Amino acid sequence: MSGRNDGNGGRRKRVAVIVTEYRYNSHADVIVGRLLGDFGYEPELAAASIYTDQVPDNDMSREMAARHGVPIYPTIAEAVRAPHLDSPIDGVLIIGEHGDYPTNEKRQKMYPRCRLLRETLAALDDLGLRVPIFSDKHLSYDPDEAEWMYAQLKRRGIPFFGGSSIPHTDPVPAYDASLLGGAREWLVVSFSTSVEAYGYHALEVLQSIAEKRDGGEKGVRRVWALEGADVWEAMDRGEWPEALMHAALSVYDGLPEGHPRETQTEPVLFAVEYDDGCKGYVVQFRDLIEQWGYAFRGGDGSVTAARCNSETDRPFGHFGRLTRLIETFVATGEPPCPMERILYSTGLINAGMASLYLQRPIDTAGLRIPYGQGHACANARE
Repeated sequence: MSGRNDGNGGRRKRVAVIVTEYRYNSHADVIVGRLLGDFGYEPELAAASIYTDQVPDNDMSREMAARHGVPIYPTIAEAVRAPHLDSPIDGVLIIGEHGDYPTNEKRQKMYPRCRLLRETLAALDDLGLRVPIFSDKHLSYDPDEAEWMYAQLKRRGIPFFGGSSIPHTDPVPAYDASLLGGAREWLVVSFSTSVEAYGYHALEVLQSIAEKRDGGEKGVRRVWALEGADVWEAMDRGEWPEALMHAALSVYDGLPEGHPRETQTEPVLFAVEYDDGCKGYVVQFRDLIEQWGYAFRGGDGSVTAARCNSETDRPFGHFGRLTRLIETFVATGEPPCPMERILYSTGLINAGMASLYLQRPIDTAGLRIPYGQGHACANARE
C-alpha cells in the first residue's frame, strides 16, 4: 500500500478518503494525489482506502488506486472500516467538492457533504472510534444541515478541520499581525466564475481576518448582498468602503487603468455586520483578478493591504500547504484553526446567497458562538 512506512521503520498514520469525484484538477486530485506521491510530494500520511460518490468518464481514482495498491470500497462504511488493515484507521478525509450535483434556486450547488459526514460518523460510531476528520470547503449549503454537522462533531469530541486552502496562504506583502487587533472594518476582493464557490473562499478569508480582532469573535448580526449595477450604486451612496477596495487592488500588478466599474459590469457584494459593530465586505469581480486579496483599517485609521499568495496553475502549491496542515492535524489531533471559523464562514456564504435570492438582508441568529482570536490561522506574519 502506498505510503505504508514512514521511512524510519514506523508505520504512517492511515486515513480513509471519501470524495465526491476524483478527476484531473479536482480537489481530490490535488489533495489525495499528493498523499499518493503525485506532484513530487513526499506524504506523511497514507491513503488507506477510498470511496468515490461519483465516477465520471474522466475519473482518475481507479487508475491511481490500482497503481498504489489502495482499495476502493463501494460504501463509506466499508472505506472507514477498511477491513484489509490490521488496525483501525487514524483519520478521515472528506473531499465533497466537484461532481455532477444539482443547483438549487439560490445558485448553491447541493454537494452531499452532510450525507458524507453522517455516514462517516455512523461508521465511526459502530467501530467506537473518535479520529480526526477533515472536510473540504464549507459544511453544507443547507443551514440546518450545517448546524447539525457542527453539533454532532462537538458532541462526540471529534477533532475537526475544514474549509478553504486560501486563508492558509502567505500574505504578499507580509505585515505585522498585531495590526489586526484594532481593526474594525475589512474588505476582501475576489474573482467569480461561480458566485457561491469562490465567494466561500473570500468569506472564509474575511472571517480569518475578522476573528483576530481584539476580543475575538462574538457573533454576526446580519448579511446582505447585491450584484450588478446595484453594487456600484451602493458604493456611490457610501454603503461600502470604496477606499478599501482600491487599497486591496493596489497590491496587484498589471490591472487595467481606470475604475473597476468601467470594466466589471457583474460584480457581487457580500456585506457582513457583526454584533460588536464591526463590518466586513467581499467584492467579487468577474475577471479583474485571479487571486484573493484584502485590506483593513486599523484602530489608528491606517490601512493595510495584501493578497493571498495562491497559485493559479497546476500543481497549485497552496494545496500542498493545505495537505501538510491536514497531515499535521491527523498526527496531532490539533486543528490549525478553530472549527467555529468553518461554521461562521458556512453561515456567511449561505446567508449571502439567500440575500441575493430574496433581495433583502438576512438575519444570522445562528452565528452567536464566541471563539477566541488567539487560535486563528495566520494571514499575516506573527
